[in-house]
Amino acid sequence: MDKARLAKYKSDLDALVKKADVMLADLGLRDEASRGELTMERKQIHDKVYGTFERDYQRWYTESIAVLQQLLPVRLEEFCACYKADPKRKGITQTTFSIQDWHLGIQSGADYSGKKHFNDIAAVAMRFRTQIEILKSAAARFESSLLEIHQILQADLFDTELEAATELCKAGFLRAAGTLAGVVLEKHLAAVCEGRSIEVRKKNPTISELNDLLKDNRVLDVPTWRFIQRLGDLRNLCAHNRDKEPTEAEVTELIEGVAKISKTVY
Repeated sequence: MDKARLAKYKSDLDALVKKADVMLADLGLRDEASRGELTMERKQIHDKVYGTFERDYQRWYTESIAVLQQLLPVRLEEFCACYKADPKRKGITQTTFSIQDWHLGIQSGADYSGKKHFNDIAAVAMRFRTQIEILKSAAARFESSLLEIHQILQADLFDTELEAATELCKAGFLRAAGTLAGVVLEKHLAAVCEGRSIEVRKKNPTISELNDLLKDNRVLDVPTWRFIQRLGDLRNLCAHNRDKEPTEAEVTELIEGVAKISKTVY
């Protein structure tokens, strides 16, 4: 799944949440108006969003169900229950009044003085607010899922590259094997910085610089930092030091060390 498609899915989910916020504002402002508490400033907003809930809800509900089926199926039944009327209810009250009732044109009755038996707008808003929070939790889950997917794909890629480095090492291409393992280590440390929102100011930071950043931000303890420092030295021996040839044992140590860091530091 490419970044453009992932960005579109994220954008669509954000749009659902934003649309819900507008519809909830519509209900809230109408409730204020019914109680005579609407200020002139909020009346302008009321007039702008009035009717949004009835106009947009059904499409929003359908699209939200599709999202929850994919991202958070465990909350789908609860989400739908906020919309549907309980077929076993014995009467319509503040607690049993549903969003479905509202869209069917059912409203709270009034007593002899004309006052409603219960606040039906508030009842709908309460249920709708619960649906919004469920959808927002799906948005949070979506962010988490993207991170997990990215980490899994990245781990698979690193495993493949380290397998290639191992084969190069066995074939006697020690510098090439060590350099490839070093590239994997560098990319992994950069990914850890990105995942933890650690700012990397240099365009092409070295293993040592990334290692220091992670230690300074308390991602790494001192023993792990020193271990990575050792791996960085081995990588430099393979890639830069022409005065000394790396041994097979040193390259193997580098490959195995990078494999360990890629599985334990994240």
